[in-house]
This record gives sequence, C-alpha cells and structure tokens, in this order.
Amino acid sequence: MSTEMIDPTVQPPVGPDTTAERIPTKQLSKWTLYTRRFMRNKPAVAGVIIFILMAIYSVVVPLLTPYKLDDQDFLNLSTGPSPEHWFGTNAGGNDNWTLTAVGLQRSLMIALTVSVGVTALSAIVGTAAAYFRGRVEQITLIIIHFLMVVPTFLILALVSNDAGGDWRVISLAMIFVSWFFPARVIWTLALSLREREYIDAARYMGVSGMRIVLRHLVPNIGSLLVINFTLGVVGAVMTETGLSFIGFGVKLPDVSLGSLIGYGAASVTSAPWLFYFPALALTLLTVSMALVADGLRDALDPTSAAGGRA
Repeated sequence: MSTEMIDPTVQPPVGPDTTAERIPTKQLSKWTLYTRRFMRNKPAVAGVIIFILMAIYSVVVPLLTPYKLDDQDFLNLSTGPSPEHWFGTNAGGNDNWTLTAVGLQRSLMIALTVSVGVTALSAIVGTAAAYFRGRVEQITLIIIHFLMVVPTFLILALVSNDAGGDWRVISLAMIFVSWFFPARVIWTLALSLREREYIDAARYMGVSGMRIVLRHLVPNIGSLLVINFTLGVVGAVMTETGLSFIGFGVKLPDVSLGSLIGYGAASVTSAPWLFYFPALALTLLTVSMALVADGLRDALDPTSAAGGRA
C-alpha cells in the first residue's frame, strides 16, 4: 500500500468539460498530510500545548520545589495562597502546589498505563477474533458480551480497595474492566478487513495467523487505535478520579487528583483552594485531551470536512 498522497490544493479542475490537464505535483507522505490537517485545527493545537505544559508541571515541580510531599509547615496550617505557598496549604501544613503536581503526575501515570494497555489488548483480541473465526470468535464474543453486563465498576472498587491504594494494581484492574468495549468495535471493523486481498495473499504465502493479525490487520486500524488511546486517557482519568473521590482509589501517603479533590470537597467552604486547584488541573487535563482526540479524528478521517483539503 502506498504511503504517499497527492497534494490536492494546487490541482486544476479536470473533467469532461475542460481541457486542463493534471499537473505533476509534490507528493506528500501520509504523516505529513495528517500533520497538516491536525495543525489546521487550532483548538486541537491548543489542547496539545496545554497537555505538554501540564505534563512539564507534573514532572518538574516535584523535583524543584523546596517542599516535599510529606513536608509540613506548622507556621502555615490551612492558609490560603501566598507568595510562600502559591496554592495554599492543607490542615497538616502540606504545600498544595506540590500536592497538586504529584497528584497530577500519579493520575497521568495511571491514565497512560491504562490507555496503552486497553488499546493494545482490545486491538489484538478484536482483530484475532475476527481473523480466526469459528470457535475462537464465538468464545471471544461470549466473554465480551458477558463482561458488558457485569457491574465492572463494583469489581474495580473492590479490587482497588483490597490493593490498599497501590496505583499499579488499580491500573491493571482498570485495564481488565475496560478492554472489551473497544474490542467489540474493533472486531466489527476487522470483519471487513479480513476479506481483503492482501490478507488472502499473506495466508496463501504461508504466513501464520497471529503474524497476519499483528503485521497486517492491526496496522490497518491504526487511526482508530490512536483515537481510542487519546479518548482512553480521558476515560481513565475520570474513572480513577471517581474511585479516589469515593475512597476506593489511591490512598495516603500517595495522592492523585481524585484523592485531592475528595479531600478538598470536605473543606470546600473553609479552605476552597484545596478543592479548586486540583479540580482545575483535572478540568484542564480532560479538556485538553478531548480537544486533541477531536483534532486527531478530523485529521485521520479523509471524509471529514473539518480537516480541510490537505
């Protein structure tokens, strides 16, 4: 399959009622074309910038701040924003600027881990079920449909609570309860891909089934996987925040945006800065990723008018 495309922006009109001839034009690679379409979407570019700034904040601040996560300032207990503590302090004298950065870092680590795991697992399971057909497809669909009716959030809450707030166990549990919905969508899309000529050609050449799945089916749904990954980050952040807010997610001494928001909600009238700053970080994170996902969808969809002509 060719990876180069013709730039249509400089082509003259060609048809039965015109004598114009198509002029040889510059060839664009597929990724150059996608990049152009994405960069034309200003909200999506703004989303990328916001996300990068927040990622830098979550990584750099815990390294450079004079206040560590467990440092207590007993001269500033539950004080508001000040030149010394930009985001204020909590009742224990902990710096809220540092807590928000560490909480954002932990939420990002969980979200990226879960989104990568869900995207990879759903892609392999969905395409493999479509390719191998027969009993493999039937058993896979039975498992997917069964998990769709199971109250997975309750299972996730129980597992994460028993794990004592370990973010690695929480991430694995979130992958387990999140992979089957995108796998069902990918299976539907792969049903048409398995009938393509290049799949038959690979099969007649003696290529193994799993190799065909990984080398030919999965790469051909790459655009869908990119969008699933981006939206998966938003979903994972919201799920983790909900878990931590009700006390079943990340627990002290570790913090996440959800646990900080839950703690701040209890004192929103007396110390509103403990609620508003983590909530602002959560809002910026989810909105930026939603804008990026929207831009990627327009850039990768050749029928989208929002992406422009090139």
